[in-house]
Amino acid sequence: MSYFSRLSDIISYKLDDLLADSADPPAAIARIVSEIEEGLSGAKRSVTAAAASEQRLRTELVERQGQATFWGKKAREEMSAGNEDAARQSLMRRRETDDLVAGLEQQLAAATSTREHLSTMLRAIEARLAEAQRRQQQFVNPPPATAEPGRAAAGAKSIELPPDRSRDPDIEAELETLRRELRQVR
Repeated sequence: MSYFSRLSDIISYKLDDLLADSADPPAAIARIVSEIEEGLSGAKRSVTAAAASEQRLRTELVERQGQATFWGKKAREEMSAGNEDAARQSLMRRRETDDLVAGLEQQLAAATSTREHLSTMLRAIEARLAEAQRRQQQFVNPPPATAEPGRAAAGAKSIELPPDRSRDPDIEAELETLRRELRQVR
């Protein structure tokens, strides 16, 4: 049974709801983790393709801007040489190229927006995967029972982050900010 029909479902579904409907939560979380990993692979491919498209458009835009400059200079040279018809043709070519540049600028803006959106979705899927893996680990090593209901998560074992995420520079900067804030409070 497939839980997720598209990548945004991975982000929007609550694991607790999926697990509550399951007769075998450990097996269900294993399937969920597997599906999220597949979604993550697809998201990575999408981000890579979007970045390549964005770069291709950026390269073509620079090339076309150079062509527009060339045709403008060519028109000036032709006019200086007294070749009005050739200057007119060069100006027409520059105008065509300017129109292409305008279209490419719009396409580049859209491609950049798409890449940024897909990158955000990728990070959200990575976060959802980390959450699912923590839940899966809880089935292997359940947290000790606590006297206060609703506080079981506080007593849960800490699960280490994967090495590639455990020393994220942004996280380290936020931790340093928290340290400074806490020192000021004391």
